[in-house]
Amino acid sequence: MFLFLSYYTLFFRFIIFLLFLSRPCFPARILPDKSTVITVDAHNATWHEFKRLLDAGKGSHVSGMSELKTYFHRFGYLPISDTNFTDSFDTQLESAVVLYQKNLGLSVTGKLDSDTISTIMSPRCGMSDNAHALHTTRRFVYFNGKPRWLHTTPMTLTYAFSPDNMIDYMSISEIRSVFKRAFSRWASVIPVNFTETENYLSANIRIGFYRGDHGDGEPFDGVLGVLAHAFSPENGRLHLDAAETWTVDFNSVKSKVAVDLESVATHEIGHVLGLAHTSVKEAVMYPSLSPRTKKVDLKIDDVEGVQALYGSNPNFKFSSLLESENSSNHAIGLQRTFSSWTISLAMVFLLLVLHT
Repeated sequence: MFLFLSYYTLFFRFIIFLLFLSRPCFPARILPDKSTVITVDAHNATWHEFKRLLDAGKGSHVSGMSELKTYFHRFGYLPISDTNFTDSFDTQLESAVVLYQKNLGLSVTGKLDSDTISTIMSPRCGMSDNAHALHTTRRFVYFNGKPRWLHTTPMTLTYAFSPDNMIDYMSISEIRSVFKRAFSRWASVIPVNFTETENYLSANIRIGFYRGDHGDGEPFDGVLGVLAHAFSPENGRLHLDAAETWTVDFNSVKSKVAVDLESVATHEIGHVLGLAHTSVKEAVMYPSLSPRTKKVDLKIDDVEGVQALYGSNPNFKFSSLLESENSSNHAIGLQRTFSSWTISLAMVFLLLVLHT
């Protein structure tokens, strides 16, 4: 009896030791969860009512389905000619769901499964995902006609902040620093320089914070929902929803609906340069971004897309980006392998104890 108890005690000490060893001792990229449903209580999301449509499929009739059709119409999945939407899950909606699932890298089921509803409910960029109107590659996507800035190469694009449309709880110096870092990320991979100017009206890229209907045909919708939008070259307008809780530091801003300004700025600059939305979830140009999430590092998909438009910065080395992504994935692989070995060894030890 006492021998069994000593084994029992030793076994649990062994488990604790293995768990201690299995703590990651290196930085590793955290991959996004397969499903992250934003609930009403957590975020008061603009599209939280879509939760009632979970598991709906063709032939079903659910109150609120017409609002989902309006959503799909807004983001390019239902035709402009038909806006008299009903609450029936018809063939047209099924086609829209399938296209949406393909464009956002989801499992193609044709139904409103949990992953699809979760993604629909997530805050996102206001630009359309319409693959029918865009030049699509295997991964990255361009606007129709593949527009780009046509200045000389290497080119310099100027940017300025609206003197009348800013937010008052964040200093202009903080905002300038955020955008300077965001522009520099894109400049590091293409032969384009970005320079701030005080002359807002003459700047190539014009940045401001706006509320509701602000005259560009793309009204904002309050907290979460659409976070920002920008227009394709050579329009240059980059607008952010002033109703959001923008931040540069989640440690100092505890709000559950806080949105990282630098992540959204980096994404919208991609649109300004000519990139549309990708289906690669890890990429900066993926359309949705959860609250309290930071996503600022360009991925291979982002870089390949923008370099196809402008060429490569002579100082950029693709091997460095590949090495960085591979090392992150390798770190995750090692962590998972070690965890598997931890569990296996624990099971072997338990079997030995029971056998004794």
